[in-house]
Formats: sequence, C-alpha cells, structure tokens
Amino acid sequence: MPLLMLDLDNTLVDRDAAFRDAVTEFLAAHGLPGDDLAWLMSVDASGYTPRQTIAEAMTERYDGTVPEDAVRTFLDRGAADRGALAGPTRDALAKAVAAGWTCVIVTNGRVAQQELKIRNTGLDAIVHGWVISESAGHKKPAPEIFHTAAAEVGAALQSSWVVGDSAHADIQGATGIDARSVWVSNGRPWTEPAFRPTHIAVDAASAIRHVIGAPDTTAR
Repeated sequence: MPLLMLDLDNTLVDRDAAFRDAVTEFLAAHGLPGDDLAWLMSVDASGYTPRQTIAEAMTERYDGTVPEDAVRTFLDRGAADRGALAGPTRDALAKAVAAGWTCVIVTNGRVAQQELKIRNTGLDAIVHGWVISESAGHKKPAPEIFHTAAAEVGAALQSSWVVGDSAHADIQGATGIDARSVWVSNGRPWTEPAFRPTHIAVDAASAIRHVIGAPDTTAR
C-alpha cells in the first residue's frame, strides 16, 4: 500500500492557534500583561524552541510572580489540550485511508505531549500509526525517523509522500529519502533556494487531496 507520512504541528493540527489560546489563558490566570502574548509566541517559535529554553525564559521574566510548577504545567499541557482537527483535514485523511493509503504521523517533540494531541483530536482512530522523535531517537529531517515510521506501519518508503509545513524538517527530510512531498504553506511564500517540494498546498486538506489524486509512479 502507498505510504503517506504526515507532520502533526501546524500541518494536521493548528498548533500555533492552540498555543496562542493557552498563552492568553495563562496570562489572564496569573494577572500578567496581555502584551506578553506576542513575546511568548516569539519565544516559542511555533514549537521549535526547546521546552527547557522556554521554561527558563518564562521563569526569568516572571520570577516571584508565577510558580515554576505552573510554568511546567502550562508548557506540558497548555497547547496539547487545545488542539483540534479541522473537518476538511479529517475528511481528506479518511478518504486517503479509504483509498488504500497507509497514513502515519511523523513528528518531532516529546511523547507525552504529542500523543496527547493525537488522542485528543481523534487522529489515533484515523491514522495507522505515529512516530515521535523523542522515542525514535532521531528528529526530522534525519532519514532514520522516516525509516522508523515506515517500519512502524509495515510499509515501504518507495514512492512514499511526505506532507508538512516545515521546509527544513519535512521537505528537506523528504528529499533525503527520495520521497515526493507537499509543503503546507499556511499562506507563506517558499523561500528555500536549495531544494523544493513536489507540490505546494495552502493547507493539510488540500495537500492530502493532491497526494491521493496523484498518479502512481512506482514503476518509474
């Protein structure tokens, strides 16, 4: 069966929106300035800043105002508790599975947090499996994590597709395993000169629909 490897944060799930909501609630709960929303979103960098780095920045900024355990709880569960799977994305995934595609989530991050998102959004009932960098021992774009994902669902990497929003982690990762790819732009322009995705889509639903409608090139 053809293999479709999908990123989680800001691809299948709007992670930035979930984090923004969590930050807004955190600031209000602790009587902190609403203007700190922009600061925390910048520090977070769409989830690419290590958790410990964010924790240290918040502890320094809110020293004596917010307990350290409150910061840890916010970082562990805040965004994960709010993730949602958009209806069009859910429908596109269901169609991919019905069409015979093997769908596996490949995501960087910590197991506890990423699995919470997968289960809370119902993705665990749709996809065939998932691989998280913390347990895999490798982070995208390393080829090893994609090989682990294929092995997890008993599929081959030949003629596989990678869908994701990160040029570095997802599209460069696809290039490293000779897979085709769809970059989820979320309205951004492509700016990487060294490599390009096979296709660019504005959102995950459009990306999945493109993949399952693409011709089979197994024999190329």
